Amino acid sequence: MALRHFGAAAAFALTIGMTASPAFAVTEIQWWHAMTGANNDVIVKLASDFNASQTDYKVVPTYKGNYPDTMNAGIAAFRAGNAPHIMQVFEVGTATMMAATGAVKPVYKLMADAGEKFDPKNYLSAITGYYSTSKGEMLSFPFNSSSTVMWVNLDELKKANVEIPKTWPEVFAAAKKLHDNGHATCGFSNSWVTWVNLEQLSAWHNVPLSTKANGLDGFDTVLTFNGPLQVKHLEKLVELQKDKTYDYAGRTNTGEGRFTSGECPLYLTSSAFFGNVKAQAKFNFTAVPMPYYPDVKDAPQNSIIGGASLWVMGGKSADEYKGVAKFLSFLSDTDRQVYIHKASGYLPITKAAYEKAKAEGFYKDQPYLETPLLELTNKEPTENSRGLRLGNMVQLRDVWSEEIEQALAGKKTAKQALDAAVERGNTMLRQFEKTAVK
Repeated sequence: MALRHFGAAAAFALTIGMTASPAFAVTEIQWWHAMTGANNDVIVKLASDFNASQTDYKVVPTYKGNYPDTMNAGIAAFRAGNAPHIMQVFEVGTATMMAATGAVKPVYKLMADAGEKFDPKNYLSAITGYYSTSKGEMLSFPFNSSSTVMWVNLDELKKANVEIPKTWPEVFAAAKKLHDNGHATCGFSNSWVTWVNLEQLSAWHNVPLSTKANGLDGFDTVLTFNGPLQVKHLEKLVELQKDKTYDYAGRTNTGEGRFTSGECPLYLTSSAFFGNVKAQAKFNFTAVPMPYYPDVKDAPQNSIIGGASLWVMGGKSADEYKGVAKFLSFLSDTDRQVYIHKASGYLPITKAAYEKAKAEGFYKDQPYLETPLLELTNKEPTENSRGLRLGNMVQLRDVWSEEIEQALAGKKTAKQALDAAVERGNTMLRQFEKTAVK
């Protein structure tokens, strides 16, 4: 993974260079992204509509592969001195982009310098908090956001006479009953094992994943997710894995087909799974909030987001930045945010867009599309639920997954696995500080 070789922030910043302004009446704005299929169509339409709305700027969207591929292409462009104006970066790349001081133009500064109307309070704080400083200054522009939900096969629950579970104990009981009534290989499962079972679990219960507000308040954060809640949860998964009441489905989302095929009737994964569920599921379905442990005080709290944001790169002219700022204002328009929400299934980022979608009755027939919004806005975010910002996050997740897999395979206890995940992760964070923070 090229992220390993991102190098020191200062060196990264120096590679950007200055790009000459085009000698045309229309200033081009390069936008690199990672969207495919129907979501790529949304990107193209947004750019086309913006270009048709004025004559000074032309946004040129370019698909650069999946999220890691797009990041790799961006790194190469930084080094060559021809970075795009806007780059879509997945949320786990946030700390790396932040550490590259001078290589990026913070969105709050961009909008102020360009004289664009911009009030962070207009945006959903549970979304923008992930990409903002502790003072509420937005560093990047949230674009495609999602959260973890539990997808439910309503037909199979009805057959087994099972109610939709709300708490984790209810999930375990429901999964056991489903397992004994036709689902011997999987009562319930999940994708994105660390996102669901460590990151979201901790935020949803207002328990820290690490110190310093999960890294949002400083890179010298220390991992703490080997506490009683996380250990108890993993212990239960290990126990239920033995007879496949719970069955592990991998580190990423490659196991999601186990839900749409009908194999796993309860499945926790991203709300962005909606498109595939709608297209492939041959049964009645819904999506409900993540389960919670009722013995944890004040749970549930609020969920945290997945997806990506738009980063504005450094080294561009004032005129180019003015065009980028106008485009971000264009994307923030209420009607446009409602369109993006309805067309892609991703979340609206402004309060006004969410309220308009509700007022239009959008969620009456598709209540599951409001579920991630209800989770994100369940309560005002705390230091434990604003999000997380950890260096080398892609590699960290691999290490955490490795240790969880050791526990599920019976090679370590849940406590041993999470202790090791924390210890190895903290070593990686200290390495990140040395190479990326100056």
